[in-house]
Amino acid sequence: MIQKERALEIISNLKKAKILVIGDIILDKYLWGNVERISPEAPVPVVEVIKENYNLGGASNVANNIASLNAEAILIGVVGKDENAKILKNLLEEKNIKYALVEDKERPTIEKTRIIAVSQQLLRIDRENKAKLSKEIEEEIIKNIKNVLDKVDSIIVSDYGKGVITQNIMDLLVSSGKMIFVDPKPSNFMLYKNTTILTPNRKEAYELVKADKEESLENVAKKIMENLNLQRVLITLSSEGMALFEKDKVIKIPAKAKKVYDVTGAGDTVISVLSMAKSIGASWEESAIIANYAAGYVVGEIGTATVTEDILTSLFS
Repeated sequence: MIQKERALEIISNLKKAKILVIGDIILDKYLWGNVERISPEAPVPVVEVIKENYNLGGASNVANNIASLNAEAILIGVVGKDENAKILKNLLEEKNIKYALVEDKERPTIEKTRIIAVSQQLLRIDRENKAKLSKEIEEEIIKNIKNVLDKVDSIIVSDYGKGVITQNIMDLLVSSGKMIFVDPKPSNFMLYKNTTILTPNRKEAYELVKADKEESLENVAKKIMENLNLQRVLITLSSEGMALFEKDKVIKIPAKAKKVYDVTGAGDTVISVLSMAKSIGASWEESAIIANYAAGYVVGEIGTATVTEDILTSLFS
C-alpha cells in the first residue's frame, strides 16, 4: 500500500499545493445544548442552548481543509449581501484562505443550522435559494476564475447542487488543462465530462448512472468513467473505506476510522487531501490512502472538522 516513510514525505510536502476551490459556499451554524425534558406542546425534546458557533461549510470547508494543512486555497463562489456573508468572510480571513466571492442580493448566503445535544445531532435547518444563477453573476464568477487559473496547480469542484456549478463554468475549467477533482451532485452528472476524477460516495455513485442497487460497484464505476470520459473514479464506502477504480484495475482501501461520531464534511476532507497529494507528485493510490487516513480522523470528531499536518503525521506513526 504505502510505506510510513513515503507517507510522511508526502504529508510534509502537502503545504506546497495551490488549489482553486469553486462551488457552493455554506455557513454551518451549530447550536449546542442539553436535553432534560420533553415539550408539553409536542412529543419532541426541549434543547436548552448553552453555546453556538459558526463553521465554514460546503466549498468553504474544502478550502478550510486545504488551509489546515498549510497549503494555499483560493475560494470562488456566491454569497448573499447579508450578515452571514460577513461572518463567512471573517472566518475565511481567520483561516488565511484567499477568496473571490460574488455577492448576489437575490440569493442569501446558504446557512445550515444543526442542533446538537448529548453529542447527537437532533435537527438540521437549511436556509437556501437554489435558483439558477443570473447571467451577470455567472459572468462575474467566470471572470474571477480566469484571474487565478495560472496561480493554481489543480481545481476542486465542490458541487452541493445549489446552482453555482454551470456548464459554462465547467467548460472553462476543463479548457484550462488543469487537474479537476469533482465532488459530484447526481443531478449535474453530465457537467463533469472530461474532468480528472470524481469522488462520490456509494449512494451518489449509483444515482449518477441510475443503477439498480443489485448492480456491482465495479459496473457502476465503469459506467461513470465511460459516460464522462474519465480515467478513474474514487468511491467512498463509509465503514468499508474507499475504492479507486481505474481503467484496468481496482484498489480497495480499508477504512481507518477508530470511531465514527459525525460524517459531516468527510467528503470535503477526502477530495481536499486527494487533490493536494496528487498536486505535489504522489501517485493516485498514495493520494487516496492518505485521504482515507484524513477522513478517518474527521469522522471521529463532532461537527465540521479538519485535519492538521501534525495530526495526519501522527496517524502514520
